[in-house]
Amino acid sequence: MLLTPEYLFSSAAAVTPEFLREHGIRALALDVDNTLTAHNSQTLPAPVAAWLEQMKAAGIRLMIVSNNTRKRVSPFAASLGLPFVSMACKPLPWGIRKAARQLGVSRREFALVGDQLFTDRLGGALAGVPVLVVQPMAPEIKWGIKVRRHLEKPFVRRYYKKGGKLL
Repeated sequence: MLLTPEYLFSSAAAVTPEFLREHGIRALALDVDNTLTAHNSQTLPAPVAAWLEQMKAAGIRLMIVSNNTRKRVSPFAASLGLPFVSMACKPLPWGIRKAARQLGVSRREFALVGDQLFTDRLGGALAGVPVLVVQPMAPEIKWGIKVRRHLEKPFVRRYYKKGGKLL
């Protein structure tokens, strides 16, 4: 099903270079809010900063792909030294596919790391790329996302019922 996670990680920092190699993934699209940092924050938590350095050292290409505005995403991406796609319009596949093209990888070599099923998971499925769903970093502050979190629960239960594990 398009909304049931393929993989569920406790955090972005739980995604390992070994996991990526085993799955043939050479590049990652990274969501920002509640995936790499808290909503509207420009501060990168230390474990995420260390993880990004680990990914770079392993030769994994990285790019920010966010539905947020250029004003929000540009300074965050610049502080990390990463290219970005803002206003990606996830779950539509265009921003995700654009990122793969810019990184010079095929969809089979590319994955999206994100925290929401209705944007990230569905967008990845429509773009034909795997999605490494991560648990949100912090409680939601926006009412629309709070509603979507509630609607995501049956799909997360389905993941576990099918034998999925928190990675």
